[in-house]
Amino acid sequence: MSKHIRIAALLAAMVAVGGWTASAAQPETAAPGARNTFPVLDKDGKRLPDYTIPSDTQIAAQPNAEQINYGKRLLTETRRLLPQNTGASMNCNSCHVQGGKKPMGAPYINTVNTFPQFNPRANRVVTLEDRINGCFMRSMNGKPLEKDSAEMKAMIAYMKWLAQDVPHGARVQIENAWPMDTKLVPDPVRGKSLYAAQCASCHGANGEGKRDRSGDIAFPPLWGDESFNIGAGLARTYKAAAFIRNSMPMGVNTHGSWGEGGVLSDQDAVDVAEYFTHMPRPDFAGKDKDWPQGKKPKDARY
Repeated sequence: MSKHIRIAALLAAMVAVGGWTASAAQPETAAPGARNTFPVLDKDGKRLPDYTIPSDTQIAAQPNAEQINYGKRLLTETRRLLPQNTGASMNCNSCHVQGGKKPMGAPYINTVNTFPQFNPRANRVVTLEDRINGCFMRSMNGKPLEKDSAEMKAMIAYMKWLAQDVPHGARVQIENAWPMDTKLVPDPVRGKSLYAAQCASCHGANGEGKRDRSGDIAFPPLWGDESFNIGAGLARTYKAAAFIRNSMPMGVNTHGSWGEGGVLSDQDAVDVAEYFTHMPRPDFAGKDKDWPQGKKPKDARY
């Protein structure tokens, strides 16, 4: 093997996977060939002006730019800025790739315009504030924010800015996650091998995650005491697989930007998700209140 090939292989291994949410900057502009403009339909299916994913450089022109930028920082540096509300070594953008802008990477783009909405897990209509606090209690294994706090308002301000001028009830035609077939049978033994090959270089051999030299989260832990608890959506096999299918692993491709995914097949994603979601993680105290009318998904952890 030539020296150049060995170096390329080493670099690929070093960046092979991960919920990239570090304080390091992520690319702002779309990669060559990447789509950043999407059609918009109102609640009746009528076509509205197209939506273009905005650059963060545009925030400065907003009258509440300071609030929007604070919200952006809170979503990216959640654990560091809100240690009292986060038990896990996670950031909001551990799961919302590229600052909530990536198609199939849990984007925030439609968020403010789809709440309030019915939540089947809670069996009630929830507000956006409720949903954010649900993430704090589940994905962050932490405590909720005060709904009228400056932090809550700032995060929603960023999401509102990201929605641009799309009216409430209309929807940008962008997918949240890959449509995963829940009939696929997961193989956790195969998933363990896939994790070692594709995920461990960033998330750690024991799912412990990795930090940069300043101690900030570079790649979040996928199991253990500092990871999300069993009440989180990503603790479910098919939910996790739908996310990682097109957003993980990172840095493997020779095209695209961080979080482009497209390396794993549907079966690969289900297998690796089955492996890491069933590793030990914190319990969730409110689990007995979930799905009070039944119809609990088959991949729920409890």
